Amino acid sequence: MLKKIIQVNERPPLGQAIPLSIQHMFAMFGASVLVPTLFHIDPAVVLLMNGLGTLFFIFITKAKAPAYLGSSFAFIAPALLVMAQHGSPYADPLFSNPTPEQQAQHMEAFAYAQGGFVVVGILGCVLALIIYKFGSRWIDIILPPAAMGPIVALIGLELAGTAADTAGLLPGSGESVDMRGLAVFLVTLGVAVLGSILFRRFFSVIPVLIAIVAGYVLAAVLGIVDFTQVNQAGVLSLPHFQLAKFDVNSILTMVPVILIIASEHIGHQIVTGKIIGRDLLKDPGLHRSLLGDNISTAVSGLIGSVPTTTYGENIGVMAMTKVYSVWVIGGAAVLSVVCAFIGKFSALISSIPGPVIGGISFLLYGMIGVSGLRILVDSKVNFDRARNQALTAVVFVTGLSGITVNLGDIQLKGMVLACIVGMLMGILFYIFDKLRISNDLEDSAA
Repeated sequence: MLKKIIQVNERPPLGQAIPLSIQHMFAMFGASVLVPTLFHIDPAVVLLMNGLGTLFFIFITKAKAPAYLGSSFAFIAPALLVMAQHGSPYADPLFSNPTPEQQAQHMEAFAYAQGGFVVVGILGCVLALIIYKFGSRWIDIILPPAAMGPIVALIGLELAGTAADTAGLLPGSGESVDMRGLAVFLVTLGVAVLGSILFRRFFSVIPVLIAIVAGYVLAAVLGIVDFTQVNQAGVLSLPHFQLAKFDVNSILTMVPVILIIASEHIGHQIVTGKIIGRDLLKDPGLHRSLLGDNISTAVSGLIGSVPTTTYGENIGVMAMTKVYSVWVIGGAAVLSVVCAFIGKFSALISSIPGPVIGGISFLLYGMIGVSGLRILVDSKVNFDRARNQALTAVVFVTGLSGITVNLGDIQLKGMVLACIVGMLMGILFYIFDKLRISNDLEDSAA
């Protein structure tokens, strides 16, 4: 009989470990494969690097920090922007059925996004070293919660239109919404929303996966799924690899994400530590977990995959099952690697139609926005203070106003520009406090 609690370093019997590992893989699967689908790249290479990245993370953290590394959503907005700047045909939301030449053009555009992933991963490793030497308090100085919250929210809010476009809800002039696509969208979104509220036990942690399956089945019944690639794919195949390309504009567009993923990582480690009853920021240490996460991101970006991050879905699985074993999570990583070489499986993922992806994106992008608001709540940001009102207000308006700042060939707008503005304001307020000229200095000290 399964023990009530399986600790981090315990190794369950194989008969128990396999289904527990499958559960972890399913928990991350729906969200993790959504990212490569949005980027129109081979999901197999993402499954491969998620698995390898997780195994490397376990090694770097001395098998003391249970975490699964899945595809990061924080990079979606800047990556889509970079790909549009480099001529990806998918920048047009109505674009479909690419020719081989157009697909090659898209993959070249994605290569420049990969370059940004690599640089952010390297900067994350540098950040891990800085935290090892000096601690992490300075992050709150540069980007306090009143600014970090709206910046995280902007990641989702900027993508709201993309979700609607992907679902086919914003047809061109003179066109109407495809009712078949609308039905698939509503079913997918409805199952995801209701499932997150009504499902219980194991099903309560995989509503996204169940929604994708439900939407896909309905789409197939309505005849809007193209099975050509599935029929042509071999049972076994190699993931598609390609090397990153580097461009200053693309890199600068991506760099501000480092602060967001660092904040997300710290939050996940704190939550995981509370679940398993250990202070993971001290043992194995934030510097180790951050290093493992960002090395995985850099290597993934270098060879054609997407950035990785510790996954809240898998943290939820641990909280529900009280199974904290890194052996179980490592088993899920191995399963992900195996799935990456099953060609039919990868082709099936690629055949998921727009209304299904749009239905899931509609919810997930909104959840990213909500996670930004949650930072404000969890940090107990006091909006009676003028500085907090100003930080949140200016960051939100900067990100949503459409303002663009051009520095030579470099274009700053949206979340990127908002992040820079928030950092400058945070530093300025810190200087005011040091000079003791802030009119709310006493509240700040308290």
